[in-house]
Amino acid sequence: MNNKVALVTGASSGMGRETVLELRKRGYIVYGGARRLEKMQDLEAKGINIISLDVTNEDSMVLCVNHIIEKEGHIDVLVNNAGYGSYGAIEDVSLEEAHHQFEVNLFGLGRMSQLVLPYMRKNNYGKIVNISSMGGKVATPFGGWYHASKFAVEGFSDCLRMEAAHFGVDVILIEPGLIQSEWNHIAIDNLKKSSKGGAYEKASNDYAHKLSNMYSKSSISSPKLIARTIADAVTAKKPKTRYLRGYCAKLCVFLNRLFGDRIYDSLIQKIM
Repeated sequence: MNNKVALVTGASSGMGRETVLELRKRGYIVYGGARRLEKMQDLEAKGINIISLDVTNEDSMVLCVNHIIEKEGHIDVLVNNAGYGSYGAIEDVSLEEAHHQFEVNLFGLGRMSQLVLPYMRKNNYGKIVNISSMGGKVATPFGGWYHASKFAVEGFSDCLRMEAAHFGVDVILIEPGLIQSEWNHIAIDNLKKSSKGGAYEKASNDYAHKLSNMYSKSSISSPKLIARTIADAVTAKKPKTRYLRGYCAKLCVFLNRLFGDRIYDSLIQKIM
């Protein structure tokens, strides 16, 4: 029987929600952490332990990890899923919002990793899964702070993977493409709000419209695909370091490598 303990951040919706369900189905003792506990009440009936967690709050993160350790004695899998997309022209987005984007997407992920690593090292076993994005490999207009945070997650994870390897800890990057989730609504709303009345308003509104149309396609990948990818990765004896999955992910990264920056920039600008 699998008695391994998994903690998933950002578990109230989308990829995080599907991941806790998939890991539970595979026999893990699962804790789903998020700020919005009311959105996770139904998960308790499915065997998921729900816990309050804000990855921008030190006390919240420490209390979450300590609670699980006190109850279970170990944390074997950490899925750093909490994140969002702050879109808007770099000139328009406030540095306060830019800092918050990094607090959620990078520093929260980093702090959660710091908190679980001592217990993983003690057991000479652990899986830390960091949710990056194809946007950590390629960029689009009006996503400067978001892409910067995801490029940073890539570099952070590469370093942590090398540091933690001889303690039996695997660090795994998941790089989703376009996925059905709340992410696009938040990104589009932020884009429209940040550009209102400014020099980038028309271009931002055009981009927001095209982004909305793109995410309305039936071919956009389900978050269940990412959940299964995460579960496959943490159960693998020797997981890959990266999993590029979902609509447009492999194509966009391939085109960027094939054509180089200038041609890729022109191609993206014509599409979007």
